[in-house]
Formats: sequence, structure tokens, C-alpha cells
Amino acid sequence: MSVRLSEMNLPRFPLLKDTEMNSLLLKAQQGDVQARERLINCNLRLVFNLVQRFANRGYELEDLFQIGTIGLIKAIDKFDMSYNVKFSTYAVPMIIGEIRRFLRDDNPVKVSRSLKENAYKINKTRDNLTKELGREPTLQEISKALGLSIDDIITSLEAVQSPSSIHETLYQDDGDPIYVIDQLSDEEYNEKMFEKIALKEVLKKLTPKEREIIIMRFFEDKTQTEVANIVGLSQVQVSRIERQALKRFKKLL
Repeated sequence: MSVRLSEMNLPRFPLLKDTEMNSLLLKAQQGDVQARERLINCNLRLVFNLVQRFANRGYELEDLFQIGTIGLIKAIDKFDMSYNVKFSTYAVPMIIGEIRRFLRDDNPVKVSRSLKENAYKINKTRDNLTKELGREPTLQEISKALGLSIDDIITSLEAVQSPSSIHETLYQDDGDPIYVIDQLSDEEYNEKMFEKIALKEVLKKLTPKEREIIIMRFFEDKTQTEVANIVGLSQVQVSRIERQALKRFKKLL
């Protein structure tokens, strides 16, 4: 479904040149409300273009646009000139991340009954083998006891793991709660952000298959199942290649 800017009644503001963008960013971060508002308005087209990627997800684009705008505002507040990159380079993953976080939190992953049953059997077998062997059993031992492949065991256990949220409460007394995000330093946050930005620079060092899967997963926003159908592999194989590629990516960084 294609939606035009005019249909969403968005104001039309000119694109900013880099010098003007940087000047407004400095003013906005020093408390200039008008500069901040102009930055937001002049970057709404960027938010709109990114929101189009998430069409046909069961949500109104107007709602996702509002979520994306929150990501834009966070980018304005957190951007540091010392990053030596364009503001849009920094803002894009912030906006996309905000939308994906909303979709994840609002629509938890549904786990099939067969995976839940397998996970239950795996955990029960692991407990029994631990008592019998006097140690934690290996995947091979669990696989032999259950007659399940190692891939099936890994998939089942991963499927039932509860996702963590950076907004999860770590501690709370009579005062304000402490969230996971409070324990993340700015340095760690910026490092993770720029790992995403630098992804294109190290893609050429991955194998052709790793590169193909990473591009489809993180640049084309395809699910592992969709990628598996395209490349002719199983979802488990795609998941394994993706994990290997990300490990190599971090090492290269």
C-alpha cells in the first residue's frame, strides 16, 4: 500500500544542507526549541521513507510514522559531531530500531506447540541425564537420548527463550526504578550503533553466502524463513550462517 506525504498531511520542508544541519543540531542540543523543531520537520521525509519498509505488517503507517519520529527525536538529542558522519547515517538505524522495537514488543513471537513440547522434553531429559551422569550432558548425548537432531534441539530451545527488553526493571525500591537501559553506558551504546553503520564496509570480507544472507536480513528486512526460501536452505541453516557471519563481523570490527 503506497501512501503519499500529502495523504498524511505532513508539512513539506526543504532538505537541509550539511552545514545548516550541523548548525541546527548544535543549537538544538543547547536548548534552542525552534532549531529542534525545524530539524524534526525537515527530516520527516526521511522517517516517512523508512516507514514504507514496514507496510503490510498489520499496522497503520501513520502509527508507525509516529513511532519513527520518536526515533528521529532521539537521534537529534544523542547525535555527537565527533562521530564524523552525516546525521542521516546516524539517524536511520535509530529510526528503524525504534519501529522494530515497537513491532517486537507489541506483537510477541508465537511459538508452535511442537517446539514447546520438544523444549519441555529436552529440559526434562537434560535434568535426568545430569543426575545420571553427575554433570551437564552434551548436545550429542541429549540428541541420542531423545532421537532428535542437534539442529532441532537448538531451534526448540531458542524458540522458547523469553526476549529481554532494555526497558526491563532491574531494581526498584521506594524511589524510581532502575532499568536495563540505565546500565548501558553511552560508549557501549555508540559502539553498537556504529557496528551497524560499519556493516557495509566489512560485508566484502564475508563469504558470498554470508554476505547474501546478511544483506537480505539486515538491509532488506526479510525474515529467516523468507531468506531460507530464497537461497534454498532450511531456516536452521540460515540461522547458523547468520550467527557465524555476525561473529566474523564483530571480529573484523
